[in-house]
Amino acid sequence: MTDTRLIIIAEFETTAATRKPFLEACLEDSIRSVADEAGCSCFDVLTTSDEPDTVILHEVYDSPAAFEAHQATPHFKAFSDAVNTLKVRTVSVRKTTRNVAA
Repeated sequence: MTDTRLIIIAEFETTAATRKPFLEACLEDSIRSVADEAGCSCFDVLTTSDEPDTVILHEVYDSPAAFEAHQATPHFKAFSDAVNTLKVRTVSVRKTTRNVAA
């Protein structure tokens, strides 16, 4: 059985110069997504100590439609603009579902 929620795992590569402003853009998108979108139940901004220029986003949406709605929000546009302006490299964006025991 598969959960109907959509889980996004996105990985980005920053530089020493772009890490802080990119993290700020990610955190704003995270805060606004959970606060303003009924279909977003979780949005984590993750970093690792062994790869300081790597930023991973873990997002949980009620459905693919909720993620599509997220992509139409002003805070997502600001995030997307930050990716482009800062020239942050998108390593991967995985759209996943959770498999649960029946």
